[in-house]
Amino acid sequence: MSRRGNNVRGPTSALTEFLRESGINPTTIARRVATQNRPESQSQDQSVAGPSNSADNVPDIPEEEQPEESAPQASNGRRGRGRNTGYASDELDEPAEESPVKKRKGTNGRATAAIKAKAKKKAKDDGEYEGSSEDEYRAISKNLWSVGGNGVPKPPAGSFETCARCEKQFTVTKYTMAANPPPGYLCHHCAKASGTDPFKKPVVPRKRVNVTEKRDVISYQERRFPSLAAICIELISRYINDVEALGDIGAVNMDEIAKALSKNRGLTPENAQLFYDVLNKKLRFYDATNLTPDALTTLASLNPNLTHLHLDYCGRLTSPVLLAFSTSMPQLTSLTLLGPFLVRAEAWIEFLKAMSGLRVFKITQSPRFDLECMQTFADSCKNIGELSLREIGLMDNEFADPLCSLPPLRVLDLAFPGIGIDEDGWMKIIEKHGSTLETLDTSKHEGFTDHVLQESVRKYSRILFELKLDECLSLTDEGVAQFFGNWAYPISALKDEGDDMDVDADPVEVSLTSLEPFTPNPPLRVLSLARNQELSSAALAAAIVHSAQSLTWLNVNGLRSASSEALAQLKRAKELRYLDAGWCRELDDFVMKDVVTACMKLNEIKVWGCSRVRGVGWGVKRAIKVHGIEPSGGM
Repeated sequence: MSRRGNNVRGPTSALTEFLRESGINPTTIARRVATQNRPESQSQDQSVAGPSNSADNVPDIPEEEQPEESAPQASNGRRGRGRNTGYASDELDEPAEESPVKKRKGTNGRATAAIKAKAKKKAKDDGEYEGSSEDEYRAISKNLWSVGGNGVPKPPAGSFETCARCEKQFTVTKYTMAANPPPGYLCHHCAKASGTDPFKKPVVPRKRVNVTEKRDVISYQERRFPSLAAICIELISRYINDVEALGDIGAVNMDEIAKALSKNRGLTPENAQLFYDVLNKKLRFYDATNLTPDALTTLASLNPNLTHLHLDYCGRLTSPVLLAFSTSMPQLTSLTLLGPFLVRAEAWIEFLKAMSGLRVFKITQSPRFDLECMQTFADSCKNIGELSLREIGLMDNEFADPLCSLPPLRVLDLAFPGIGIDEDGWMKIIEKHGSTLETLDTSKHEGFTDHVLQESVRKYSRILFELKLDECLSLTDEGVAQFFGNWAYPISALKDEGDDMDVDADPVEVSLTSLEPFTPNPPLRVLSLARNQELSSAALAAAIVHSAQSLTWLNVNGLRSASSEALAQLKRAKELRYLDAGWCRELDDFVMKDVVTACMKLNEIKVWGCSRVRGVGWGVKRAIKVHGIEPSGGM
């Protein structure tokens, strides 16, 4: 059996290379064993390789050269099997030649390297290649780590060696490198001096990122499927003429459709006709921005029997449209307009003269509504019960006299004026309407002072359940606290509370029949003290004590100096449903936990600017809308 298969060599390890260079191979080992067991002549005959007799004429070959010749012999043998002439053993002694397998492998390796280099060069030219930010680092050859230049294995770690360059003794570690050129090893200092850092790890090449992966556009998100509300709105708008086939939709469903249309300003002159009917008594549009003057005139013509009309964001409502309202809707008793800033004073005067039956009149942001309009309103509308003039730029103290000539009002809202009414004007207004007022909003009136609260509101208000005092900068903490503390008690008919009594004065006889019966004002349901810089703990605590049992809506936004003890009194308002405690700096999670636990009906909280509130530890399982918790609160 031929032994040519033993001559095939593959990749070798460091130990194999060391044995080969030392002349130790399987052939020499076999010869040594045969020499010990057999006569010398027999050992020489068996040591000759190859089945051919021609091998006897081959001169002796040194042991170091035999492994190099074994590879070409194997190559010749494989090449011989591919020929038609059969196996020729004489070809084993032909000149050395590279193995076809190795030659093919080397060719493929060079081709692959050339392709990679070409691709890398193209990527650099296109600007798509992301190289390392540092200088390229080439990994150290494994031979420099494992063995010395002379093939001797690396000494074990912990042993001592002499540096081949500086000839100093050093301790061998796993980072010790062999000298180049050999022999010997280098200490760490000399290894670094040679330009190679033995401690530096090879840099892992960065993964090439495709161009499509680099572009991450998050500013725009395409919605694949429209919402259900959008589908309904589009369907109703498309078949507006056939929508009557659905039958009686109902007032509640109509109002819900109007709300859905307002979310994306989908109300147009075309689909607005869905809400028109001759029999309509009430109509409300939550966003009438897209309704043109002609569309608003059509609204009045197709709804002649309206008694209540509410239009939000009616910026296109002009003077002719308002006059059309007075002629087309003669039964109108309630009108609420948000943003009719195009209507002129003359149109207001003519409209108010024609609509003498108004009982509810509420307008917001009408800069041309002046004193003459107010006087006309007072002379014409004798049945008015609810009046709201919000954000009227021309409102000043001259408005007080027309307001006092009105019949007793239930609702009075004069919030956020351009100039405002002074203290004397408010004293007269509250004296006229205080006994019937249920809702009072005096926001941003600097003339509304502590004296007005003590001498007018406390004295005349008996059924007031909604009080809003936003941005009344003349109010003080002590004055508001005294007002809420004494509101449930009658004003003394003998002396003012602040006056000192003279003990030496003669006693005054008071007839019990001369004292009027006193009816205290019930606790408030709605209270707003927002953005009053002077108000603090005393005012808040007194207000909670007075109205805790019935308070459902509370706004104390901006009471920066209110203490945590005063804020803790909020838990006494068991009926509270809405709370705005923004910018109350002393509010924390401990106070909020007590409030949320005690107020079981609370469903919406605003804590904007409360840096100590993190929403942790409240322990509430019911759904509550919380707005304004800072991500880094309390840190």
